[in-house]
Amino acid sequence: MGNVFGLHPVKPRERIISTARDLFRKHGIRGIGVDAIAEAAGTNKMTLYRHFGSKDELVAECLRDFARDVEGYWAELEAKFPGDPVAQLREWVRCGAECMNMNDGRGCDMANAAVELADGDHPARQVIEEFKRKQRNRLAELARDGGIADPELLADALCLLLEGARVSIQSVGKEGPGKHFIASVDAVIASFQRRSVDGKRSTSPSRGQDETGLARGVTMR
Repeated sequence: MGNVFGLHPVKPRERIISTARDLFRKHGIRGIGVDAIAEAAGTNKMTLYRHFGSKDELVAECLRDFARDVEGYWAELEAKFPGDPVAQLREWVRCGAECMNMNDGRGCDMANAAVELADGDHPARQVIEEFKRKQRNRLAELARDGGIADPELLADALCLLLEGARVSIQSVGKEGPGKHFIASVDAVIASFQRRSVDGKRSTSPSRGQDETGLARGVTMR
């Protein structure tokens, strides 16, 4: 079999992960076996099991590899908008919409794996839960750093909107409710920002109160 991974030889472990990720995405985790993965990766079952031990471990490592890709994206986001957490938050929204509209419509690898792997003891479950929790916490941190009210609630709302939009596109296509993802998220973020401004106004003394207090202080002297 020719080298389909480029001019430079790719190590068997990396080749297996890359191939497995592609096949799992196309056919589902349950829909593809280790024989097909090994053959497509230009190797054999013995090599596959030597690197991963079992199909379950291979699935978990594929999801870890996906998570590493996303970590790289967050680093790029921070470099693109240094010191501007709100801009990073809005760019995350646009990237999410772009991914939903550009890919094969199969949704998030993590979410899809979570549906297929109902067994809580599966080694991939911890990877999935940790990834989703970490992504949500990043959104909350950006909102908090951006001075947005209720950052935890906003992060939950953004996660729900993203997951819902993905399912909508998978279910009824790109012309369904999912096409309004950016507009919906922008409206939610703007609403939370208004709450931040209103909260600051309600806790700040008015000009009249400042002047009264100043006059009172002068009189007492």
